[in-house]
Amino acid sequence: MIFIPIVVSIFSLVFAYFLANEVNKAPSGSGKMVEISGYIREGALAFLKRQYKAVGLVAVILFLLLCLVMNIRVGLGFLIGVIASASAGCVGMMISTKANVKVAQAARKGLAPALNLSFQAGSVTGILVVGLGLFCVSFLYFLTQDLMVLLALSFGGSLVSVFARLGGGIYTKAADVGADLVG
Repeated sequence: MIFIPIVVSIFSLVFAYFLANEVNKAPSGSGKMVEISGYIREGALAFLKRQYKAVGLVAVILFLLLCLVMNIRVGLGFLIGVIASASAGCVGMMISTKANVKVAQAARKGLAPALNLSFQAGSVTGILVVGLGLFCVSFLYFLTQDLMVLLALSFGGSLVSVFARLGGGIYTKAADVGADLVG
């Protein structure tokens, strides 16, 4: 019975991959559009890299603490949650920054193509998060049948989410202030 969620999660991960390929196939537009998109992508990935360095440091400390206080299985559950959440965030950022210019190009053809492409790009992250979450929970439960490991998994995923929410809000506010200063 436990194999059903594992199969469903694998199916959702494959579907997210299929949607990402569909988004990647879309035309990117003119040279200037691609150039500006490259700058946005570069800035977003630099932000993500810096953020994940901070999260990684905190995660390693908490991993070691959980291993000492609880046991290695709980620590590994936490680490898997961190890795799964960070992976979903990284893929989400990459597909979003790639899709920006592609949606702008699709908008030249009309509202419907732009809306379809933007929904496909947004769906990649949503389906990926659900698929990874379901896979991790199902697989870890199958391996351990230990609810503390699942709790640690959710703690790891939540840690990355909190850092993303706080860091993203600060980054957005800084960009708004910069835009206001420019005019």
